[in-house]
Amino acid sequence: MYTDTLTNLFNEFQFSEQLLRPIIATLILVTAIVIIRAILSKFIRKSVRSTDLRRRWFVQTRNALLLLMVIGLMLIWAEELRTLALGIVAIAVAFVVATKELIMCLTGSLVKSGGSAFSIGDRIQIKEFRGDVIDQNLLTTTILEVGPGKHSHQRTGRMIAIPNSLFVSEPVVNESYTHDFVLHVFTVPFKREDNWHAAQSALLESANRHCADYVEQARRYMQRMSDHRGIDVPSADPRVTISVPAAGEIHLIIRFPCKSGMRSFMEQSILNDVFQHNDFAPITKQSKTELAEQ
Repeated sequence: MYTDTLTNLFNEFQFSEQLLRPIIATLILVTAIVIIRAILSKFIRKSVRSTDLRRRWFVQTRNALLLLMVIGLMLIWAEELRTLALGIVAIAVAFVVATKELIMCLTGSLVKSGGSAFSIGDRIQIKEFRGDVIDQNLLTTTILEVGPGKHSHQRTGRMIAIPNSLFVSEPVVNESYTHDFVLHVFTVPFKREDNWHAAQSALLESANRHCADYVEQARRYMQRMSDHRGIDVPSADPRVTISVPAAGEIHLIIRFPCKSGMRSFMEQSILNDVFQHNDFAPITKQSKTELAEQ
């Protein structure tokens, strides 16, 4: 019984011929290096009289023999090292493939932090996701969705966790880079025959009236932002510009300053004020003649 056990143990630890050759070569190399070092040390002690020179020769001989031994070991174990390296590379590739999304999220977190693209409370848009940032960590950024679409400013009641991997390859739009005051823009479409001239004047008048209480404060804030960040901030005065996106259409683009959390409220206030008290029906030929005479 004991004989069988010892035989099994011996068979388990028995080296194959492929592994035995580099082991024997390693032993021969190490033995040769030790013998050569002993011979050289004895020769240096007898031949070199200066203590400093002897110490220098000892150090140089030791380093040269150590380098020779390392090179010899690398040549002896080259095949085994190549196999080991291939195994390590295969494991590393499998690990990278398995954790690709995790690595991308961590990389996106570094890109986001390094670029200082936004902070908690900012309203951002990346791809089709748009909302106010309420939390961010190494893997995800959480927003309260605003929508529907990019022109609405009402919260939908949904929370979205965005993987940080998107920040590596997708551009981020920050709608709150000026924080306290923002320049809000919305569009009102008209047909070419509508009385859009009157609508333009009414919208501008309403925007000026609604912004009158804080427009001067907004101007000073925008100027401070310009000085602090070294960028040209647009004028804070309300304005209405014209766009012609297609034949037969006139779009009025209204831009005005407002506090960061008041965009939707101010937009609705201006629209209600203008369209409750005005009718911008198409201009008749008689009205066009009167307008031309004026």
